[in-house]
Amino acid sequence: MTSADEQLELIRRGTVDVLPEDELATKLRAGKPLRVKFGADPSAPDLHLGHAVALTKLRQFQDLGHTVIFLIGDFTGMIGDPTGRSETRKPLTPEQVRANAETYQRQVFKILDPERTEVRFNSEWMEGMSAADVVRLCAHYTVARMLERDDFAKRCREERAIGIHEFLYPLIQGYDSVALRADVEVGGTDQRFNLLVGRELQKAYGQQSQVVVTLPLLEGTDGVQKMSKSLGNAIGIADPPDEIFGKLMSISDQMMLRYYELLTSDDVGALRMQIESGVLHPMEVKKHLAQRMVARFYDEPTGRRALDGFERRFQRRELPAEVPRYTWDQPPEVVPSLPRVVTTSGLASSMSEARRLIRQGGVRVDGERIDDPNFVFPLTQGEAVVQVGSRRVVAVDFGSAQKRQKGG
Repeated sequence: MTSADEQLELIRRGTVDVLPEDELATKLRAGKPLRVKFGADPSAPDLHLGHAVALTKLRQFQDLGHTVIFLIGDFTGMIGDPTGRSETRKPLTPEQVRANAETYQRQVFKILDPERTEVRFNSEWMEGMSAADVVRLCAHYTVARMLERDDFAKRCREERAIGIHEFLYPLIQGYDSVALRADVEVGGTDQRFNLLVGRELQKAYGQQSQVVVTLPLLEGTDGVQKMSKSLGNAIGIADPPDEIFGKLMSISDQMMLRYYELLTSDDVGALRMQIESGVLHPMEVKKHLAQRMVARFYDEPTGRRALDGFERRFQRRELPAEVPRYTWDQPPEVVPSLPRVVTTSGLASSMSEARRLIRQGGVRVDGERIDDPNFVFPLTQGEAVVQVGSRRVVAVDFGSAQKRQKGG
């Protein structure tokens, strides 16, 4: 059995804050399974590796014998999380919330243990609250305290609108901890204020306050901004295996170590030393990470197939490892012919040049020479590597077009 001190050391790894750490130590030494809460608003249909950072930490709690409460904010999703936003967010419709929530439930168990997970919805208690209950909840916090939040304070200074309903968001998120009697809440650093509201509300409602565990925000494939589907820099945990593998291989070596730190329990310091000393090559380390992530979200055989497919398409044909990516996002009526893809992706300056290159045998698709200018890509393949000559190459992602075709 893992001791409380050993548990604390593992939980602390990869976190930004454990607030307060002495309270977590006391809870662990009590020897009772903790109720560990993590909330996600179903604002988009897919989870990505940014969510997987928190899910990985939650799985650590489960492996230590604790229970995870995966809270789907179907009620708060209709308000819209104002965190980090410069303007009021458009609320989701109940239909959007339900559809996104269904995909969340399918995806979280790619990482979490179903036997140690409670899936809950905050509409369970919020829809039953009376107007008087909401007024009593609001009485536990002040406008001055709300304006301590950086994003609210900034919008106030800039005279940007703040809806009264946005003040309700952190209060409801905090009340969720009361309703669930959470011992610990896990979230990103951008959620720190909201998580601490939960501590205060639990105390106001006569409960023992939860411990707050904050985690770093994972940068996207651009290596700069927080991973986000809307920014186009995300790696979805439900993406096709080859797409997950390819996107991971496109990140920088520096970001690769960051991903190892936040998505695995490996000793990143030792890994960095092995790379710097030449014992390990960054390319091999990155391939290992990509294979592990595919295996985590699918299975081991799929991870091996993704590795073999990458090596077959890129290394054995001497293509560069970090291939530029191009998303085919043309209207449905535009046919993804090879000349058009070659042109729109920037591999040729015009359709006529693209056709000439194809006829001359200078264009390959997934390593195979294509000399038919009437060749059309099937959108169902997800991704294709298009190469012109020996130097110009791009990975074309047809995933968005495939989703539109299905009505997603």
